[in-house]
Amino acid sequence: MVNEEISKIFTRIACFLEMERVPFKPVAYRKAALSIRMLEEDIADIYKKGGREAIEKLPGVGESISEKIIEFLKTGKVKLYERYRKKYPIDIDALVSVEGIGCKTAKRLYDCLKIRNLIDLEKAARAGKIRKLIDFGAKSEKNILQSIKFAKKRKDKFLLGEILPQAEEIKKRLSVLKTVAKVDICGSLRRMKEVIGDVDILLCLKEMPLKQRSREARKVMDVFCSLPEVSKVWEKGKTKSSVRMRQGFDVDLRIVPASSYGAALQYFTGSREHNIRLRRLAAEKGFKLNEYGLFKKIKAIAGETEEGIYRKLSLACPPPEIRENKGEIEAALQKNLPKLIELADIKGDLHCHSNWNGGEDSIEEMARTAIALGYDYLGISDHTKFLKIENGLDEKQLKTQAKEIESLNYKFEKQNIKFRVIHGAETNILNNGSLDISERCLSGLDYVIAGVHSNLKMSKQKMTERIIKAMKNPYVKIISHPTGRLLNKRAAYLLDMGKLFRAAKETKTALEINSFPQRLDLNGGNIREAIKAGVKLAINSDAHCRLHLSFMRYGVATARRGWSAKENIINSWSLPKLLKFFKEQ
Repeated sequence: MVNEEISKIFTRIACFLEMERVPFKPVAYRKAALSIRMLEEDIADIYKKGGREAIEKLPGVGESISEKIIEFLKTGKVKLYERYRKKYPIDIDALVSVEGIGCKTAKRLYDCLKIRNLIDLEKAARAGKIRKLIDFGAKSEKNILQSIKFAKKRKDKFLLGEILPQAEEIKKRLSVLKTVAKVDICGSLRRMKEVIGDVDILLCLKEMPLKQRSREARKVMDVFCSLPEVSKVWEKGKTKSSVRMRQGFDVDLRIVPASSYGAALQYFTGSREHNIRLRRLAAEKGFKLNEYGLFKKIKAIAGETEEGIYRKLSLACPPPEIRENKGEIEAALQKNLPKLIELADIKGDLHCHSNWNGGEDSIEEMARTAIALGYDYLGISDHTKFLKIENGLDEKQLKTQAKEIESLNYKFEKQNIKFRVIHGAETNILNNGSLDISERCLSGLDYVIAGVHSNLKMSKQKMTERIIKAMKNPYVKIISHPTGRLLNKRAAYLLDMGKLFRAAKETKTALEINSFPQRLDLNGGNIREAIKAGVKLAINSDAHCRLHLSFMRYGVATARRGWSAKENIINSWSLPKLLKFFKEQ
């Protein structure tokens, strides 16, 4: 969890440096921030074991940045960051979370209008002050107000990809305690919702005398409430404690007896709607269900495991991701629950960027990371020329890139590595539905992804027609991040999803489940409707560096929330079957 704090500090430093137009350094700090956030081991433990040398060996961390990491580990602060905070007393995270406001714009708003936070921003926009600035206007001001309204709805919500690694670290620290038998994350986080309010953790102690149990429970609560990342203890008791983490979210820890562990796990996992339906079903069968167990009058007949409770109610046990009272209980009664896609089913990632444009790592570095993940193939799909901010590739560059990929595949073959890099591109769907690369060039690629990256404010009819026209291009096989949403920042653009699904089925175009934590697009509801419509899907990381490849887990979780099975996902297929799909017209 220290990793997350350091990562956020470095991200903010990068933003401050960008405000002052310092070259190169912002990229270095962002790369280090990402590297630290993705570490599986606590960076404090890395330093304890290997000192400065171990820190400097971390990806993206050089001498200067390692000094700041060590400074934070020793003092809890980074002097450079504190200086910038005094110089620019603004809520940088909140301001840049608003669509259309980047680091440089935030500085300009502060310099010109003394805007420090969202409250100041909204007041200035409502007063018509922003439109008077050069390069702004009434339309920009209106968009800012819409984005602030959206941000307010998502207040105090954290992305799944932000909060899950931190919750898992808390679980890990509690699991190693000698007297702890079981620890589980519950609530919306166990259901893998895209945004999370707070974290619920359930714990069970090993068998021991009652007097000792009380003593050991207090010790566990002492450890939990004393975690270095805890900023405030709301409540500390023998069986329940609640804390606020420095990152801003709350965590509740409950200790329950083994006899009730399954019942508590089921109850605190939720959802509320699922639990209400389940309790009603229990009552219909003459039982009483609560967080302590399943009872026949006063006798407990189940409670130690979740499976035991569902079994006594004549139900198969639904996976946590689909417990939303949207048909899962009826399916469980009929023993007709879907066999959901699992991370181990994924054979490759088809939406990845390299250092040819928007990414940080070479094609070979990306490929070797994919090999280490157990993949059979990796699709390199860099942006094309319309997206100038990402240095999009033109026809000539794509042709040169193809030669590099061919050479790399030959190298793998010589090394007897059964793995292939396949060559794609993430093309841009222009306003009229055409693509920004010639069809002659597209015909030479293994596959083509098409996505909307501009002019997101179209009417529902025009945006739907725009994407459907791109689907009708014979070379387009995947539509990337189909609804364009950015969680906690930007709502989806207007689309007729029914028409989109029908067109995807007719044109044999797969829709993407984008695993990037800020996207998770399509969402669970859309995924389920797409599957009902017979549409094929692709779960992709949208990786911009090799560390991002691990984001696949979030896309798989989202696919599970949409009741997706393995057969619905094209990158769970073998390479020959996938390539055949790409060649179908």
